[in-house]
Amino acid sequence: MRTEDVLAAIATGLWRWDNASGIVSLDAEAARLLGLPAEPVRLSEAAVRSRFHPVDWNEIDGVVNLAVAEGTLAEARMRIMDGHGRVIRTVRSRSKPLIEGDDYQLVGTLQEVAEQLPGTAARTPVTGDWRRSREAFLLDAGRALAEARSTAEVLRVAASLSMPGFSPDGLAVFGVAGERLTIIGHHGHSDGDEGPFSSMSLDTDYPAAEVVRTGRAIYLPSPDEYLRRFPVTWPLAQRFGRRSWAFVPLIVAGRTMGAWMAAFKHPVAFTPDERSVLTTVARMLAQALARAGVAESERELSLGLQRTMMPVLGPGIPGIQVAARYVPTGGGLQVGGDWYDMIRLPGGTSRTGGRGPGRIALVIGDVQGHDVRAAGLMGQLRIALRAYASEGHRPDAVLSRASRFLYGITDGDDGEDGVDGDGGHGGGSGGGGLKVAGGPRFATCLYLEVDLETGTVDIARAGHPDPAVRMNDGTVLLRPTAGGLPLGIDPDTDYPTTRLTLEPGETLMICTDGLLETGGHDLDTGWERVRKLLESHDGEDLEQLADTLVEAVHGPGSHHTTGPLADRREDDIAVLLLSRRPAGALPQAPRRTLMTIAQAEPERIAEAREQIRQLLHDWTDGDQLDSAVLMVSEMVTNVLVHTDGDALLVAEVACTETCRRLRVEVSDTSDELPHKRHPGEMASSGRGLVLMEMLADAWGVDPRGEGKSIWFELNESTTGEGCCA
Repeated sequence: MRTEDVLAAIATGLWRWDNASGIVSLDAEAARLLGLPAEPVRLSEAAVRSRFHPVDWNEIDGVVNLAVAEGTLAEARMRIMDGHGRVIRTVRSRSKPLIEGDDYQLVGTLQEVAEQLPGTAARTPVTGDWRRSREAFLLDAGRALAEARSTAEVLRVAASLSMPGFSPDGLAVFGVAGERLTIIGHHGHSDGDEGPFSSMSLDTDYPAAEVVRTGRAIYLPSPDEYLRRFPVTWPLAQRFGRRSWAFVPLIVAGRTMGAWMAAFKHPVAFTPDERSVLTTVARMLAQALARAGVAESERELSLGLQRTMMPVLGPGIPGIQVAARYVPTGGGLQVGGDWYDMIRLPGGTSRTGGRGPGRIALVIGDVQGHDVRAAGLMGQLRIALRAYASEGHRPDAVLSRASRFLYGITDGDDGEDGVDGDGGHGGGSGGGGLKVAGGPRFATCLYLEVDLETGTVDIARAGHPDPAVRMNDGTVLLRPTAGGLPLGIDPDTDYPTTRLTLEPGETLMICTDGLLETGGHDLDTGWERVRKLLESHDGEDLEQLADTLVEAVHGPGSHHTTGPLADRREDDIAVLLLSRRPAGALPQAPRRTLMTIAQAEPERIAEAREQIRQLLHDWTDGDQLDSAVLMVSEMVTNVLVHTDGDALLVAEVACTETCRRLRVEVSDTSDELPHKRHPGEMASSGRGLVLMEMLADAWGVDPRGEGKSIWFELNESTTGEGCCA
C-alpha cells in the first residue's frame, strides 16, 4: 500500500510549500482538508492562504521562520475557512523546512484535530486564550524592557517576567568577552553559583557556548537529553535540580552578543509556540541589553568628560572658595562644546615680595555644537588656552592667540558631520541663532585673570555672556565688559580688556548661555531667573549655590518659571563660582560698579542705565531711582557727544550715619569744562547741568590731571533695607 493511501486512511494529507516559486502542492487528502475537491492539486500561495483563518496564517508565518532559523519542525494549529468565511475544521500542521541556499521548501502533513475543551487553552498552542495571553504578555514585556535604562534594570525586568503557562524559575544572561563566555546576570540562583560559568571558553561543550558559536537555540526538555548532548558539563547543571532548559541566542543586527538561559523545575516540551515566545523575549532582551550598553557607555563618556573638565588646582588656595558644575545636553552622547577651567598663572609672589596667593585664570567657553566633534575641538582649544595662559600672556593676548589657533584648525574643514549651530550672545553658541550644516566652527569664551591678593580681575570676552558679581549685601550686578568676535571667526580680532575689583566676601559667577536660555528663556529673562537665585542665597556655601543654579534649570522648579515648558536638557550648561574668603570678619564694603563706554559703543549707554537700576534695586524712592538713571544717561551722552574720548562710569552706594548715599562719577580725558546754559523750548541739548541742579542733592565738576570728572550725589529719602538698615 502506498504511503499516501496509509495517510489518507488516518485522515492525514501531505503538502509541499516551495518558498522560491510560491507554489503549494497538495495531495488529495490535504486538498480535502482545505475544503477543496479531493484530488492532487498545485496552487499559488495566495490561493492556499485564502483557505486559512487570517490570524492563523500570520501565526504559521512566524512559526515557519522560527523553524527555518533553528532547523526544527514547524508545528501549528490552523482553522480552515469555507468560501463564506465560516470555520469548517481545525487542522494540525507538522512540517520540516528543507533549506536550499536562501530559499527553502516546507514538507509536511495536515491532520484534522478536534476542537479543544474549555479550560485547556492556556497550555495548548496557537489558538484561543493562549494566543491572547501570550500577546498580552509580549506587549507588557516589550514595554518593560524598552523602558529599562541600564543593564541592571534590564536584568530585573527579565527576572520578573511571568510567561503564560510555563514561567522559568532560573534565568541567566551570558555575554562574550573575547573568546570567553561571561555571566552578565542571573536570577533564581545563590551568590557564587555563577562561578564555574563566569569565564568559560567558547570551545567548551556547554549549551550557552554552543549557542554563541552557532547562533542557534538549544532546547533540552529533559535531564536525559541534557546528559546525552552535553555529558561533559552536565554535572555543573545537575546540582540545580532543574528538569528543562532553553538556551536562546541574543542577536542584535545579525551579531550574536550572548545567550539567554531559561531553566524550569517542571518538564517543558518546548512546543513551537513556547519556542516562539522564548525567541521573541530573547530578541527583545537582546535589544534592551544593547540599548542599555550604549546608554551606559554614553554615561561613562559623559562622566569622564565631566571629570576631565573639573579644575585641577592641587592643594587648596587660601582665601578663595571655588565651585563649578558641568551638565551635558540630553541628546546623543551627552557631550558637547561647553567647558570651564582654572589655571595657576606664573608669578605667585605678593606685592610685598613674599610668597602670596598669586594669580589664577578662570576660563569658560562654548564651542559651537553638541556633538563629538564639538567636544574634540573643545579639548584642543582648552589645551591651547592653558598653554597660552601658562606662558604669561595677558587676557587679550590669550584670546587673540586662541582665536588664531581655532581658525587654523577649522579653516577649510568640510564638516561632514555637520550639526545645527547655536547663535547666542554676541555670536555665541547656545541659543539657536546661526544654523550650519558643516564647515568651520567658532567658540565663545570668557577669560579672567584674578589677582587673589588685591581682588583685581582683568576680563577679555569673545562673544560670551558677561560675568556677574554678588556683593556682600546680596546685591547682584551683571558686569558689562568690552568684547570681540567669537574665537575662530577672524584670526586678527582684538579683544579689549575690562578691569573690575572683587571685594572680600563677593562672589563672581561666570556661565555659558545654557544656564540662561534653557527652558524657553532668552538671555534677559534667563538672567533675571539666575539673578533672583543669587540674591536669595547667603553666599556662604558655593557648592550649594551651584546645585541651586542647576536645579532651577533642570529640576522641577524650572517648570514654574517664565517661559514655555520646553526641553530642560536642550543645551549644555557650565557654571563656575569664585568667592574671596579672607580670614576674619568681612568689612562693611559699599556697593560699587564701574564700566567704560567707548566712543564706538554708544549702545552701551543702555547698559549703564541698567547698571544703575541693578545697583539701586532696593532703593526706597522710585522717583530718585528714575532721576539717577536720567542723570547718568545725560552725563555719559555728553561725554560721547562733546569729547573725543571714552566715558568712565563709577557708581557707589555707601552708608552715612543717617542714610544711604549714591555717588556717581563720569570721567573723560577732555580738559574742556561744561557750563550751565539756558536752552529754549526747541533746543535739543544743554539741559544736562540744569537737570543735575534740579534733581541731585549735590553735584560738581572736578578737573583732574588729564581730563575732568562730573559727579552727583543722592541721599536716600527714607532709610531702606540695604546696608544702613
